Amino acid sequence: MSHIPGQLGTPLDPRATRVLLLGAGELGKEVAIELQRLGAEVIAADRYPHAPAMQVAHRSHVVDMLDPTALRMLLLREQPQLVIPEIEALNTQVLVDAEGGNRRVIPTARAVALTMNREGIRRLAAEALAVPTSPYAFVDSLADLEIAVGEIGMPCVVKPVQSSSGRGQTVIPAYDAGQHRAAVSSGLGAAVLDHQFDWARRAWAHAQSDARGLLGTGEAPTRVIVEGFVDFDYEITLLTVRSRCPETGETLTSFCPPIGHRQQDGDYRESWTPAPMSPAALARAHAIATLVTEALGGWGVFGVELFVRGDEVLFNEVSPRPHDTGLVTLVSQDVSQFAMHARAVLGLPAGEPGPVGGPGQEFAASCAVLATGSGVPRYDGVDLALTVPTVQVRLFGKPRVDGTRRVGVTLARGASLDEARARAVEAAAHLTVSLV
Repeated sequence: MSHIPGQLGTPLDPRATRVLLLGAGELGKEVAIELQRLGAEVIAADRYPHAPAMQVAHRSHVVDMLDPTALRMLLLREQPQLVIPEIEALNTQVLVDAEGGNRRVIPTARAVALTMNREGIRRLAAEALAVPTSPYAFVDSLADLEIAVGEIGMPCVVKPVQSSSGRGQTVIPAYDAGQHRAAVSSGLGAAVLDHQFDWARRAWAHAQSDARGLLGTGEAPTRVIVEGFVDFDYEITLLTVRSRCPETGETLTSFCPPIGHRQQDGDYRESWTPAPMSPAALARAHAIATLVTEALGGWGVFGVELFVRGDEVLFNEVSPRPHDTGLVTLVSQDVSQFAMHARAVLGLPAGEPGPVGGPGQEFAASCAVLATGSGVPRYDGVDLALTVPTVQVRLFGKPRVDGTRRVGVTLARGASLDEARARAVEAAAHLTVSLV
């Protein structure tokens, strides 16, 4: 039975509205909660047991979603009407084959396939839609990478075409001639080439070893994108919502206030909203996000990442799902990005992202809580964190950490961005994560 927009069943009933989450991390957990509030039956799948969304779902499965047979068997077993991919490491061809009839992939299988591969989305944005981006090149070998770095120039960024959260990413720095002034007259060109080759070699190796998805399986070289470094003033996430109008059946596009964020090692550490922007820059951001999301199609929340330089706006990437920087919407607006996503994918009005805070609390911020090492997280200092005015704490419930992982987030409001950010950072500083 297919899902009819505006019509919902009852969980665990044969006529339930069944939703399958492919990826059960902290963002999927919030989506699962919001879907259940609307009466959906939620099934969560991930590559490891007891993932955060599994802890709140009606059922869960541990599946290698890169394995086409395993993924097809999961779809056959659960027969979901809606499939919501929440991670990059999955076989998109299976979703393309499975879409249609009584099943919808969110936002569409084509959108998922395009956005999970940097080449697909960059060519769509820059070449098909003529959206401004940084200069770029795609390469399949170390030799081609050397050439591309030389043509685009240093500094530049090298990434696997399929990865997330900074995995496999390398920033190649500009050559500092000041460190080699003695070589200016006799060997500067050679020194620059040595610098370029040495960094290109390291970047290539890192991209090959740390890519995600089908292109990171080691069976063939991982395709790599080289991006010219953008000297931007700041970067934002523009949460763009596509939802169905119940009166006309048409798709409407709306926007949450822009979210500023700080990245480190390719991953988010802080976010805040509303990020200050000039009216001209905000209008350009809306126009770019509308173009890209209309081309992708479907309903739901899209996290559109943009670089801003004065009134100029450049497209970076887009995620066809709630964005990690958008965790701040849990306290910044009365309908969070997760609630808007759940409503939109079910064919319901997404709602207006009105601000939560009253006078003196118009701004909001989030700060990631990290754990490094190996073991099961245990948290101390939660009581002290909650003494900071307006603060809320979300601990994700990740069953284990290996390496450096985001395990929670602190959220705060304030009369200014500085106050909201300071409160979120202060609360995070009170938290101590030990791994046992």
